[in-house]
Amino acid sequence: MKKVTIIDYGLSNLLSVQHAFAHFGAETLVTGKAEDVLAADALVLPGVGAFKDGMAGLEKLGLIEPIRQKAAAGTPLLGICLGMQMLFDESEEFGLHKGLGLIPGRVVKIPSTDVQGRPQKVPHISWNPLNPAGGRTDFAGTVLARVTPGEECYFIHSYEAKPADEADRLADTVYGGRAVCAAAAHGSVVGCQFHPEKSGKVGLKIIEEYMKRAEK
Repeated sequence: MKKVTIIDYGLSNLLSVQHAFAHFGAETLVTGKAEDVLAADALVLPGVGAFKDGMAGLEKLGLIEPIRQKAAAGTPLLGICLGMQMLFDESEEFGLHKGLGLIPGRVVKIPSTDVQGRPQKVPHISWNPLNPAGGRTDFAGTVLARVTPGEECYFIHSYEAKPADEADRLADTVYGGRAVCAAAAHGSVVGCQFHPEKSGKVGLKIIEEYMKRAEK
């Protein structure tokens, strides 16, 4: 089984992510070192907090280019919550800030009103169903392959990703009557806006599938 390298840049709940992978017997390495990222078989980029702070943390540790190099080489990379958002080109959170540019698109604020103009709570905090997106009718052939459409995962976020290419959308959920990108992928790079490590059996199925695909 390949080692899973979890990137530590100071803005993540690393223990729960590490435990989720250890549940399946994976050897994990939590690190903020560029040399460890470059040597990784599979990468996980977790994160909570603001986009600007996350990118600043990666930059301070000299991790931006190593992550980009590994993605370009086809190394599996899973971004979770803020980690997913940083995979995109840019975010408008507290100004306009550049991301890793691994999935074309941008990150925008969730509207403060629903489709009928009624106020809605932001951040979005709830268990929500995953629905196939990007023209898919199911999740076959993706990291969500073991998920039955409609199964729920745990979300907590104030911003949402907008992939430039609809084909990069793996799953949507619905908040305030609008489709929100729940998962996206481009090449070997996958992002989950929800927290698989906090999503019970459904989340564990996703982590197990990611590990299985990383072994190929």
